[in-house]
Amino acid sequence: MAKRISLVLGSGGARGLAHIGVIHYLDEQGYEIVSVSGSSIGALVGGFYAAGKLDEYEKWVRTLDAFDIIKLLDFEGEGGLLSGVKLMKRLEEFVGEVNIEDLPIAFSAVASDIENEKEIWIKEGKLLDAIRASIAIPMFFAPYEIGGKRLVDGGVLNPVPIAPTFGDDTEETIAVNLGAKMVHRDLLGKPTKKEIGFVKAIGSYLSSLSFRKGILQDSLFAVAQKSFDTMQSDLSRIKLAAYPPDTLIEIPRDLCGMLEFNRANEIIEYGYTKAKEVLE
Repeated sequence: MAKRISLVLGSGGARGLAHIGVIHYLDEQGYEIVSVSGSSIGALVGGFYAAGKLDEYEKWVRTLDAFDIIKLLDFEGEGGLLSGVKLMKRLEEFVGEVNIEDLPIAFSAVASDIENEKEIWIKEGKLLDAIRASIAIPMFFAPYEIGGKRLVDGGVLNPVPIAPTFGDDTEETIAVNLGAKMVHRDLLGKPTKKEIGFVKAIGSYLSSLSFRKGILQDSLFAVAQKSFDTMQSDLSRIKLAAYPPDTLIEIPRDLCGMLEFNRANEIIEYGYTKAKEVLE
């Protein structure tokens, strides 16, 4: 009989593509994922899995190139670089309009209420609204309003949201932490010419936006990303010490950059390998 598990997927930008590899391994080994709790990219991957649409998302992200990414950049946000409208429209093509309470798998997306300084668990309503709120990385995406609350990235308050699974009728809780200790070495191998071209193309495009040069000057955005990453890593340690899962899969926080979605193939494979290493 398959082991019924609760799966907790942490926040961490592009490193979250490792969640896809972890899920592949769990499915192959016969685990029955009956509940998913996700923060930020964990909410995105977990939400698509709960909706039965993860394969479609994976096929798309594995083929992203510079032009595809540039088409998703809409510098119209208030309170953030991007409004996120273009990205969400693209994601809607994969999953459609579906409510969380109608999903075949229990799902919770975690976001942060910045006005009331509270962690919010979104367990009902439109799936894409919940994902949009949970991925609202401060400075990068504009905050998103749900039910009169102004919400930002779930990783601001809870990068590894184990608490939403406490009431689950499952045998084991498996958590994936994307903010684990740095290893200070290249885990993905050297980037291909295509991937190097991707980085250069994005950099050139951003540099051409004169009205954003103040943000990009002296890598201000890179410093903000690094600071947010460091904060999440520290919060993860605290949360995991307070609420340790039955099994913890740790992904080094220097596996890749927060926005390196162009390395999807390698990151997904790393997640699969790491899950196999831990669970065997």
